[in-house]
Amino acid sequence: MQKIVNGVSASTIQGVAWVRSRHSAFEGNCVEMALLPCGDVALRNSRDPEGPALIYTRAEIAAFLAGARDGEFDAFAD
Repeated sequence: MQKIVNGVSASTIQGVAWVRSRHSAFEGNCVEMALLPCGDVALRNSRDPEGPALIYTRAEIAAFLAGARDGEFDAFAD
């Protein structure tokens, strides 16, 4: 299985389904996520689908989402 690393062009990640939140606006202010075959998670900017993808472990994504649910990042949304 090919190891996908941070910064690789998202367009080179094949065979995955990119998903965005149903809360995303139509202006293109979206982050898209894809579950990779190795179990890691890729993130990309929907405005630049050919641009770089950031790769995180499932544990890192779970920690981030838990913090978001708890309001730890609310100051960044203003």
